[in-house]
Amino acid sequence: MNNAFSANQHIAACFKLKRKEFQLEVSFTAPGKGVTALFGPSGSGKTTLLRCIAGLEKPDYAHFTINGQCWHDEKKNLHVHRRPIAYVFQEPSLFPHLNVRENMLYGWRRTPRQRRKLHLDDVSAWLGLEALLKRRTDELSGGQRQRVAIARALLTSPELLLMDEPLASLDTKGKAEILPYLESLCHQLNLPVLFVSHSPEEVQQLADHLILLEQGHVIGAGKLNNLLTDPQLPIAHFENAAAVLEARVVSHDKTFHLTTLAFDGAQVSVSYNGLPLGHEARLRIYARDVSLALVQPRQISISNSFNVQVLSMDPDRDPSQLLVRCEVGGQHLLSRITRRSAHLLKINVGDKLYAQVKSVALMK
Repeated sequence: MNNAFSANQHIAACFKLKRKEFQLEVSFTAPGKGVTALFGPSGSGKTTLLRCIAGLEKPDYAHFTINGQCWHDEKKNLHVHRRPIAYVFQEPSLFPHLNVRENMLYGWRRTPRQRRKLHLDDVSAWLGLEALLKRRTDELSGGQRQRVAIARALLTSPELLLMDEPLASLDTKGKAEILPYLESLCHQLNLPVLFVSHSPEEVQQLADHLILLEQGHVIGAGKLNNLLTDPQLPIAHFENAAAVLEARVVSHDKTFHLTTLAFDGAQVSVSYNGLPLGHEARLRIYARDVSLALVQPRQISISNSFNVQVLSMDPDRDPSQLLVRCEVGGQHLLSRITRRSAHLLKINVGDKLYAQVKSVALMK
């Protein structure tokens, strides 16, 4: 298995499992810390793969190592209770007779003292639960309940956190409530997280690494933005296709209430956010919000414009449109334009153009 990660700081997995109407055959490597998203349509094998990793399924063939430890191979198969994992499901399943604090401490108390790495105060702060510790669980919103479930899982001090579509049961308001906490939490944790989702927005906001599944097979694996902007993969052709770029805060303009971020020689402005200078952040730019120009745009309301080079031009799902992959520094960006525009501007691979970005979302 080709491995681009540190010898002792990565996940290596290979599973084969055959059922009557489904076959899972996957092989991948992923970083030994940070968030790796398992993304794909319903029925692609995401949950089955997670259950194999947890030891809840009995695959026909298995090889799984994490940060130098083998959990499953031809000679070894750790039982579920011996795998240092925490599993967060779609439904929080809290204990109704225990309050929030007691729910959170349930697993902590059953974790050997020498293995306790995370503590109630820290996890409560990360997930914004300090004011809820004495509440009954039936007094909580859906988003609050899921935060408690995540906290309970973390307080077992796992070496791997498995999250199976933890936002799927929440409405739009509940997702908006919990996503900032999850985003902050993922920055705090020093352990690998495998995050199952079929929501591009969740993946764009939370993931560092991406594994794309389709019909039980891996069709792509790698750094988040490399896959999001690869026109050979289905995710780049979604209506809400986007690039996620790494940037840093370089200045604030309080007169116009703007913050400027720089990446690879380019700069963009977003609404003022008060983040410290030098803070590293991620920017989400939708393909539909990027237009291309032959010359530097002037006297227009779009203020974010920078140089790019065209890497590829591919047919989009709509036959009237093209998906143009561009490079800015060492990062990639997508632009969705009409075929007519590309023809009139005579755009070709290798051309150096100006990207005009109508909207940029800052993800801290």
